[in-house]
Amino acid sequence: MTHTEPRTGRAPSAITADAERTLASPVNSHNEWDPLEEVVVGRLDGATIPSDHPVVACNIPPWAARLQGLAAGLRYPRMLIEQAQEELDEFVSLLRSLGITVRRPDAVDHRKLFRTPDWSSRGFCNTCPRDSMIVIGDEIIETPMAWPCRYFETHSYRALLKDYFRRGARWTAAPKPQLTDELFEADYRPPAPDEPMRYITTEFEPVFDAADFVRAGRDLFVTRSNVTNRMGIEWLRRHLGPGYRIHEIESRCRTPMHIDTTFVPLAPGKVLVNPEHIDVDRLPSVLSSWDVLVAPEPDPIDERLLKITSMCGKWLSMNVLVLDDRRVIAERHHTGMLRALESWGFEPIPCDLLHYAPFGGSFHCATLDIRRRGTLETHCP
Repeated sequence: MTHTEPRTGRAPSAITADAERTLASPVNSHNEWDPLEEVVVGRLDGATIPSDHPVVACNIPPWAARLQGLAAGLRYPRMLIEQAQEELDEFVSLLRSLGITVRRPDAVDHRKLFRTPDWSSRGFCNTCPRDSMIVIGDEIIETPMAWPCRYFETHSYRALLKDYFRRGARWTAAPKPQLTDELFEADYRPPAPDEPMRYITTEFEPVFDAADFVRAGRDLFVTRSNVTNRMGIEWLRRHLGPGYRIHEIESRCRTPMHIDTTFVPLAPGKVLVNPEHIDVDRLPSVLSSWDVLVAPEPDPIDERLLKITSMCGKWLSMNVLVLDDRRVIAERHHTGMLRALESWGFEPIPCDLLHYAPFGGSFHCATLDIRRRGTLETHCP
């Protein structure tokens, strides 16, 4: 029996090329510096003060934790929202003026109470997509976050995730954690400077925030933290397989949470490091050929209300967004960082986002790169 191909009037190679174009993923990001083409930016709508769970309180000073506990589950004050919203709008306008496609999550009511079989909580906000998702090549991975108030945070991004999936992206969700008491050390307190490092999370189940990882092609770098345990790191290592390597960055921070104020790749072979948290002599050997750029001391914040309400440390000056291997969006207030970037051969683009700190971050935290123009490469020997 002879099989005859249907007549199309076109060569098979042309048909194959059309199919590849049809299935080409809208998601493509391998590192922190390839030219940025599309990005998700978070929202402030419905932001709610996070719960007083110990995994939340352990990363802020005790006096602030007591105040935060009293206000947990209430809406953020309008004054804080309005200041941050004005700066966020400016940031989004800047990105669009530079030809970058900006996508946004749905606005949701984070004060709504939700439950699992083991606990109940209100939400937090969707200001920082960098925490709840990580993009590796053409795949978006939802992360198993350790804060109960962030349990359903990625639901506000589901419309975007479904759109990317229908257009060819891969979409994965890490195992949903139970977040029961077994995950958290009872009576935890941060270690003193002369004590061995310890963390509030146990190895009961895998948990990690995406913001504890940064990407450099086939090499990823991670900090163990109060929201990322070894099981979480191992889950991602096995999921990515032998084509990738994950290297741990040792941090001297006593209350670690997120790598992007500690270790920030800026370009091929160039990384920005926090001198308080990083011992340069103990960086992984795969970075031996890289230029290690030591971040300058951050400019002081004089605004009293911002100092009281910020969820972030002073090194938020490092939380920059790299647009390509030359241009970097950085906080206008931190003139020392702007000058340092210039001296290292970068073109800093000043922008205001100082009042986003009460909601969890700055330019890197507030974004998730969806598409950067580039391919998967090895940047570390």
